[in-house]
Amino acid sequence: MFGISTLCLHHEPLPVALDRIAEVTGYIEVLDEGRHHLENAELLLSHSCKFSIHAPCRGTNISSLLEPIRRASIAVMEECFVIAAEVNAEVVVHPGYFAWPEERERAGQQLKRSIAALDNAAREYSVRYTLENMENWEYFLLKTPDELPLIDGCGFTLDVGHAHLNHCLTAFLDYPAQHYHLHDNNATGDLHWAVGKGTIDFGPVMAAVRKSGGTPVVEVEEFQGAVDSMRSLQKMF
Repeated sequence: MFGISTLCLHHEPLPVALDRIAEVTGYIEVLDEGRHHLENAELLLSHSCKFSIHAPCRGTNISSLLEPIRRASIAVMEECFVIAAEVNAEVVVHPGYFAWPEERERAGQQLKRSIAALDNAAREYSVRYTLENMENWEYFLLKTPDELPLIDGCGFTLDVGHAHLNHCLTAFLDYPAQHYHLHDNNATGDLHWAVGKGTIDFGPVMAAVRKSGGTPVVEVEEFQGAVDSMRSLQKMF
């Protein structure tokens, strides 16, 4: 089943977003940020949809060299896991970033420490989580396939738009993902356009989704574009 992220209605209260998306698909990914930040599972339990949760990322950094910030970020992820466990949702996590180029290697080591902590939490709460490849900001970790050893053994979310921005989508498609974020751009910015508005060839993308059996989630910036994208991609599936 194709999912739609609440990103497309992020300016609306979460109850409104859930109701509108539920009219077109039975799978919703909640972007756990801003107006859609989840304090508990109550609202999700009131819906019959299947859910995944995109864990908070703008205020967290699981690769931070500042240990109190890294530990606090893990605590936020664990809170998300608790909610996910109540609704049987998988969780998508960002791998974090470093502040200075000289810190890249140490940030990678911090990421591995965080993955160990997340693995423990995932076992405790019986939650499945994946780590997502990042866009083309200089300081992000996990932007290209050669960085996949950083998350060796973890589940992987392929963000197609991010990979396109880094000119490595074709290479990433060789690696089976458990989860896919689907949106378009013209390789100049993380625009989250509807499918067909940018320069991504989604034929090979959908072939990879079929082959891997991963979960496809449309992550487009506006609602009608998300619905149109889902319908276009369903024809390729």
